[in-house]
Amino acid sequence: MEDTLKNRRILVVDDEERMVRFIRLNLEHDGFQVLEAFNGVQSINKVRTNMPDLVLLDVMMPDIDGFEVLRTIREASTVPVIMLTAKGEEEDRVRGLEMGADDYITKPFSPRELVSRVRAVLRRTEMVGGGAHGLIEVDNRLKLDFDRHEIWVAGQKVSLRPTEYRLLYHLVQNAGWVVTHDQLLTKVWGYEYRDEPHYVRLYINYLRQKLEADPANPKYILTERGIGYRFVDFRRQPGEVIAAEQ
Repeated sequence: MEDTLKNRRILVVDDEERMVRFIRLNLEHDGFQVLEAFNGVQSINKVRTNMPDLVLLDVMMPDIDGFEVLRTIREASTVPVIMLTAKGEEEDRVRGLEMGADDYITKPFSPRELVSRVRAVLRRTEMVGGGAHGLIEVDNRLKLDFDRHEIWVAGQKVSLRPTEYRLLYHLVQNAGWVVTHDQLLTKVWGYEYRDEPHYVRLYINYLRQKLEADPANPKYILTERGIGYRFVDFRRQPGEVIAAEQ
């Protein structure tokens, strides 16, 4: 089977040349093209001029830290970003995810973990196929078109990041069904993320902020406490709830 991720361009941003070299060797061994940047200014310029398929971004850099670089990238681009964080710095990981990073890798990491995370994030950026087609009118306020990758809220087109889009897609595909945390992690992030439920909670919050009129009292993405989430079923009778298949 052909590797559809081969030759994807990965921008590696780290002020430690040895770390960049280590990452480059392992990514190139797996068939990726690697771009390098050793500070924040270089990384921002390369995102603008080289349009990489993914960015590996170190948090600690001398001129502009990784969070500021991420903020600048997110102002103009939805390119997937994986943050490189120090061991035990949970606050950095959470902050990065909240600012729009797609994932994080904790230093030190193995070549296998590096490549696995890069591949998992790139897979999530692939177009979702099958299932829902054409314009879906949830109600007068929310309209979805998965063929065109367009989401409309109150007449305004809303931009979703790739992971947000995939999460919404799988929820809508199972509208009216309860989808468990484990099912969402496996379908949206990949099997290797099955023990990290905080990803689901964080991205559900992102979707609610963008889709719901009142995110604190959602009407589209409903919480089934202790189990998972359910997208309101616009095709069934109100109150009919069933559990999603594995």
